[in-house]
Amino acid sequence: MLITIVGHFLAVGIGLSLGLIGGGGSILAVPVLIYVMGVGSKAAIAMSLAIVGTVSLVGAIPHGVQGHVNLKTALVFTPAAMVGAYLGARLTALPFITDTMQLVAFGVIMVLASLLMIRQSGQPAHRDSVPQSRPRSPRLSFCLTKMLHQYPWLAIPAEGLAVGTLTGFVGVGGGFLIIPALVLLGGLPMKEAIGTSLLIIAAKSTMGFVGYLDQVAVDWALVSSFTIAASAGTLVGSYLTQFIHAKRLQQGFGYFVLAVCGFVLMQR
Repeated sequence: MLITIVGHFLAVGIGLSLGLIGGGGSILAVPVLIYVMGVGSKAAIAMSLAIVGTVSLVGAIPHGVQGHVNLKTALVFTPAAMVGAYLGARLTALPFITDTMQLVAFGVIMVLASLLMIRQSGQPAHRDSVPQSRPRSPRLSFCLTKMLHQYPWLAIPAEGLAVGTLTGFVGVGGGFLIIPALVLLGGLPMKEAIGTSLLIIAAKSTMGFVGYLDQVAVDWALVSSFTIAASAGTLVGSYLTQFIHAKRLQQGFGYFVLAVCGFVLMQR
């Protein structure tokens, strides 16, 4: 009973992270399902996609009401991300892809996510109005930089495909990668990028979950109760974005994710 209460309390935290910073949900959901609720690793990845996908959609609603969802950009990013998520999920059905391999890949992505969040938190925040200029992409080659600036609507679907594949393979929603892409390539203000990312995460997480349906047994009762708890958290988080700047939370969250990552990798 106590474990169940703790797990659902953490589910509220998963929702808060999605509502406040537009990501981090799957990064927390997978370890909670495995190490707190005792779910198998592949089933946990699949269930986290169902939970985070639904919760992200719920969280996108208040962001949309506040005018922080850019449908045009979402429509450019989402189709490729959905295809990638389904393909990533189907890759896990290959006989040489083991649970350990997936969790190690998940741990590596967690390291990347935490370092990116810590790094982004130290950069000057963009105003929530229309950006004065498109930020430069650091340390990219001349050709890649030129492509990003001249053909951003080609680069966005390409990143969508890559992030979607990661989502399907390791169950990470990818908000930590989507948001910088929306800001740097799509020219969106931070709050708009957060709201738009939730809509994208909802769509591609759904497709990733569909890719797992014939591979795992889903505990629908646990998915439902976690989704309800996390949805409550994300609604609170979405409301708090009116008063709290997301970047102020990223550094602390990044260090927390790094600590969780160390725990996950030590278990392998």
